[in-house]
Amino acid sequence: MKPKPKEDDNEAQRVYLRFRKVFGDPTQRSRDGKRRVARAGAPSQPFGSGRDPKGIADVILGVTTELGWNSTLAQSDLMNAWPEMVGSELAEHSVPVGIDDGTLTVQCDSTAWATQLRLMRAQVTTAILTTYPDAGIQSMRFLAPNAPTWKRGPRSVPGRGPRDTYG
Repeated sequence: MKPKPKEDDNEAQRVYLRFRKVFGDPTQRSRDGKRRVARAGAPSQPFGSGRDPKGIADVILGVTTELGWNSTLAQSDLMNAWPEMVGSELAEHSVPVGIDDGTLTVQCDSTAWATQLRLMRAQVTTAILTTYPDAGIQSMRFLAPNAPTWKRGPRSVPGRGPRDTYG
């Protein structure tokens, strides 16, 4: 039997009775509801599974994984760690410029250094893949310094260019 609110009842009793009507009487629970109450009343274990706090590194790793930042962070770490990856001598003569569609582009001081790094491509790529697998580097491109060109600039003309005038 549900008691009906009387005129002289206070507001707290009326709210309680309204909630009881909306959410149900706890004594009239279903079998599943009774099981949930029984499970919720079970004693808590202080070192049970899921109870330990997580370290800040685990939390940050979870956030970066969820937001899809792992690849971008690994790429920036690779760019910063270039001297450790290739050694100090090669790092003095080469600078990673950027990563585009899995291709690491490296600007070199001279064509000789670009050729040297091309010969070492397999070793450098292997070191990158083992250290920064999340960076997604699939290939490398080594650029030599820009040589002067006849195709662009203030004195360029359409056509074959300077070959016409020399012979």
